[in-house]
Amino acid sequence: MFDILIIGAGPAGMTAAIYARRAGLSVAVFEGEICGGQMTLTPEVENYPGIAKISGAELSYTMSEQMRSLGAEVIESAAESVSEKDGVYAVSADGKEYLAKTVIIANGAKRRKLGIPGEEKYSGRGVSYCAVCDGMFFKDKTVCVVGGGNTALEDAIYLSRICEKVYLIHRRDEFRAKKILVDSVKAAENIEILYDTVPTEIIGDMKVASVKVSGKDGEEEISVSAVFVAIGLEPKNGMFGGFVELSDGYIKAGEDTHTSRAGVFAAGDTRTKTLRQIVTAASDGALAAAEAEKYIYG
Repeated sequence: MFDILIIGAGPAGMTAAIYARRAGLSVAVFEGEICGGQMTLTPEVENYPGIAKISGAELSYTMSEQMRSLGAEVIESAAESVSEKDGVYAVSADGKEYLAKTVIIANGAKRRKLGIPGEEKYSGRGVSYCAVCDGMFFKDKTVCVVGGGNTALEDAIYLSRICEKVYLIHRRDEFRAKKILVDSVKAAENIEILYDTVPTEIIGDMKVASVKVSGKDGEEEISVSAVFVAIGLEPKNGMFGGFVELSDGYIKAGEDTHTSRAGVFAAGDTRTKTLRQIVTAASDGALAAAEAEKYIYG
């Protein structure tokens, strides 16, 4: 039996593992994809204290190595269910069951989809949710980015450096992203902003060839080789419904990371909070580990 089972290995989960291991607690971390989560998709991290600039992938690797070097066990399978009986928690993954005294849920969130015709059909054939992962496949081509938040503008800026032209499609008449990103987008000569516009269909043959959009001037079809979707995140908390209280899909937990169930804590993007950043996820992870230690030893 472990002291703590951590579901998810993003910055929240890995930080929780680091703090728990330094406190002498036994820890297992479930990660079904890749350590780092959404952080690995960030081309440049420039607001993490003490580090002027680093790629999200590099920061993820560094955190992962630190976590592993301290002795945290990494289970490379996604958690499939979680339950509790007589104060003992069980997490199932890949046909096995793991027991612990406490659980930290740090499974993050996933990219939101457009839900328009052609999106699923051309996923992986021009439709992408990761500009950093797939941008180089479209070097010197024309692409579009859909969204108006920080991620969308970061993606547009990144793609503008390698693509011939980038259309930035935003459904509103102004951005909700940070001013420094908005200024950078507006200054880029090869980024064309389409305000008050939404994509309605992705068209192609064997791969993406164009995107239909609807705006204040009517409908038009734009020739693009790729559509990069960056319209926000949605929680992945379906399996926790009924186990802990949810609010709009997010796990209801305050700054102390306590959920509605004693001994279960939520950290990072998965919980209700106003700011979802790497630094706040790491902060949640540290606190969740400390609260789990208190729960175990009183």
